[in-house]
Amino acid sequence: MGARTIPGAGSGADRWFEIKSRIHGRLINSLTPDQLKSLSKEGVREQVGNTVERLIADDQIPMTLTERERLIEEVLDEVFGLGPLEPLLKDPAIGDILVNGFDSVYIERAGKLVETNIRFRDQVHLRMIIDRIVSNVGRRIDDSSPIVDARLNDGSRICAVIPPLSLIGPVLSIRRFGSKLLSTEDLLRNETLTRGMLDFMRGCVQARLNMLIAGGSGSGKTTLLNTLSRFIPEDERVVTIEDTAELQLQQSHVVRLETRPMNIEGAGAITQRDLVINALRMRPDRIIVGECRGAEAFDMMQAMNTGHDGSMTTTHANNARDAFARVETMVMMVSQNVPDVVIRYMLASAIQIVIHCARLSDGSRKITAISEVTGVEDGQVQMRDIFVLERTGMDRHVRIQGKFAATGVQPYFLERLKAHGVRLAASTFTEVQELKES
Repeated sequence: MGARTIPGAGSGADRWFEIKSRIHGRLINSLTPDQLKSLSKEGVREQVGNTVERLIADDQIPMTLTERERLIEEVLDEVFGLGPLEPLLKDPAIGDILVNGFDSVYIERAGKLVETNIRFRDQVHLRMIIDRIVSNVGRRIDDSSPIVDARLNDGSRICAVIPPLSLIGPVLSIRRFGSKLLSTEDLLRNETLTRGMLDFMRGCVQARLNMLIAGGSGSGKTTLLNTLSRFIPEDERVVTIEDTAELQLQQSHVVRLETRPMNIEGAGAITQRDLVINALRMRPDRIIVGECRGAEAFDMMQAMNTGHDGSMTTTHANNARDAFARVETMVMMVSQNVPDVVIRYMLASAIQIVIHCARLSDGSRKITAISEVTGVEDGQVQMRDIFVLERTGMDRHVRIQGKFAATGVQPYFLERLKAHGVRLAASTFTEVQELKES
């Protein structure tokens, strides 16, 4: 729904914005703020339609019925919604919405970024929409607080940055989450993993192994965490801790905690570390931290080592070994008086499984490695791969080709799985599954 030329109406996009602005202005002038708050989108539709008809008649603008309906809808979106972004928010196939200034909007569809012809009138228009989003979630954005990271009512995550931090004007990123949670069958159908990998991870959750899920932005870490949470028994109490709530756990006994930024006086902030420490007093069976990115890694490690088996968290990393090293660095920054080798022993005891996810160049999301942490040797943490994704090239449709392969290594904790009633077929650790050609 980009701007388009209206026959006889001047210079295309600019003229379209001008007509919308005039109708918008007339509507606002005819209603008091209280009326606007109490009226619904449908309640004002007729009034907007009448205003459009009068403007078309007064200025003798030739316009088709389809164009009139579109104009009415866009004006209503300006008053009650997020303006030009509304059509994108209504499309369930769109993942991320990335606004790089008022005249550049990208979307993610099927894992690929695509530029759209959506644009805002100017920087003031974009800033007005950002202010509306931010105020609706009880936050503010201004020169003293030029970055806002928040959650919309539908669960989407937004990040807005304004000048002087942004050199191209206001920018906005919206990370959307589908209304339908992906099932394990969806992940198998999409070739995100294999049946053997899924059975293995299900067993690890049921046997209460501590797990670290790693990957880049948009690689599917949260989706996988939601999927693995389905295997947590219903009689367990789970506490989730997040900067911005994204997890959608399916258990009935879940306590969800979310951090709080500082207030206008620069006080009152509640960090993830505060929440992890508090969660230990809430009698959790498992603690799930949405993402470890700082000091909370130390307290998460302590929780995993003090009776809260089966806990899970995510972090950003390029591969499984880098993920473990990154968590190690976070912990060391907090516990500078503890020898490095002691921290490595504690981490190797706390985390048993590291899973790495990636969004590949063809837009697909796959688990590229499942690795076991085996201990510390010569002062260094040792890991070995249980499952890997081996890439061999691209097919004629530019889709990744390769295979999921078990390495043949059986984990040291196999007896622990058996003790929890988890029986895995011997073929689980030798399977090879080729990726399907497009």
